[in-house]
Amino acid sequence: MNIVTQDDTDTKSARSKLNQFLLQRSRQSHTDEQAPAFASFERELHEHLMALERALLGDELARYDVDNKEVEVCGERYQRVMSSGKNYLTTAGEVRVERHLYRRIGSHDERCICPLDYRVGIIGGYVTPRAARQMSWVTAHLPPRTAAELFAEIGGMTPSHTTIDQQPKMISDHWETNRLTWESALRQAEGIPATATTLAVSLDGVMAPINQEDSTKKAAAPGKQASGPQGYREIGCGSVSLYDQTGERLQTVRYGRMPEHKKAALRQQLTAECQHMLQQAPHLKVVKLADGARDNWDYLSTLDLGLPSAAIEQIEIVDFCHAADHLKRGCEAIWFRHPEQCQAEFESLRLALKEEKGGVDKVRDTFKAQLASLSIKGKEALQTELTYFDNQRHRMDYASYLQQGLPIASGVIEATCKTLVTQRMKCSGMRWSSPGGQAVLTLRSLVQSGRWQQAWCLIEAEFRIPVSIVKEQLVPESHKDTVSNVASWATVPFYINSAREYDSLPLVA
Repeated sequence: MNIVTQDDTDTKSARSKLNQFLLQRSRQSHTDEQAPAFASFERELHEHLMALERALLGDELARYDVDNKEVEVCGERYQRVMSSGKNYLTTAGEVRVERHLYRRIGSHDERCICPLDYRVGIIGGYVTPRAARQMSWVTAHLPPRTAAELFAEIGGMTPSHTTIDQQPKMISDHWETNRLTWESALRQAEGIPATATTLAVSLDGVMAPINQEDSTKKAAAPGKQASGPQGYREIGCGSVSLYDQTGERLQTVRYGRMPEHKKAALRQQLTAECQHMLQQAPHLKVVKLADGARDNWDYLSTLDLGLPSAAIEQIEIVDFCHAADHLKRGCEAIWFRHPEQCQAEFESLRLALKEEKGGVDKVRDTFKAQLASLSIKGKEALQTELTYFDNQRHRMDYASYLQQGLPIASGVIEATCKTLVTQRMKCSGMRWSSPGGQAVLTLRSLVQSGRWQQAWCLIEAEFRIPVSIVKEQLVPESHKDTVSNVASWATVPFYINSAREYDSLPLVA
């Protein structure tokens, strides 16, 4: 077997140019009248260092190439067919490497494979792992065109916006295939803080501009107005948080999923998170916190926590901020002619709702007492809000929740909707396909959940594929005379430890 080495001429040239630049700079005068601009030195030094880094990376990449008659990959044998040069994008920019290509034995029309790509973990046949990681992280925060401008400003690699746009999509394809396994691995790597006493789970959604295929577009029924802005659909968001006894939030896991029926994948993710945490800490109180939407409570009220219901203290809480909004609308229906009185009554009832035992009943009694004095339109408006408080009464014992140090507002899930979706996916002119949107949501949720480092280890390993060398063991000359047909078995294939990890394969010294 031969491991191919890259000519180190480029490396020597880059080093020489760097040394010449530093020597020339050291000889320049730095008096007040003749001092060269520091900014130019900083820029030129960076350019020389990037050139040297590219040369070194090119040399190292070439060491992963394999020049052998046959190799084995995933149980299939491949035969060497040619060598050719290829550009690879590294964090320092593009480098060109000569590498060998192989085709599966017995096939003449299949695409060739490149052992170098498999051993390094090249993504998309072009991008090195670290360059892909940087582009993916930036794309989770910025649109591709802005990301391209950022890389150009920083210096180093300067990928096009299309190259940047492709990275999260390619990674998302692998993530979705392995999602259940990888999400489980991330959960298993995390522990529960010793001071945690409460687990809070929330579910919500936010409308976003979504491209819809003709086959999936839904028309409103005759005589019925379509819900939501035209071309907008609901992206599901969920969060699972841990709190200590004082109500301080300790950690949060966030999820976002593109539109799907009943938020099925999102519900599965939240259920798995809750079950995992309770398996580690069954003493946790479980707070189910959301607005009053029926779809949210259909899920939360029947959430399978993985333990007997009697063994877990479960508390359902309607978000106080949403309750206050309904209270405000009720007050406006009653005192719409007197704005100052309306504001005063609202603030008084809001305080009672939050801090008084039985505060929700005080709100209900006030609304009931005012119904008879209103016009038909006013009664309808007030009755709507009264019905809301009647339906959610058992989830509005806010004074008791506060005494227990429990969260009463769904600020975490509201922030999740805003930071996961709105800030990144609702910029001017944006419209999303389901795969493209999910790619961004997945990366963004991993970053915001503090799981980026561990997740990237899983992603990077996915693109590294073991390559085994098929070594040809020649028949000893001393045996040839005793064999009747030497030509039929002149060479015998010998496999070098096919289970060996990619990084244990030899590199050039």
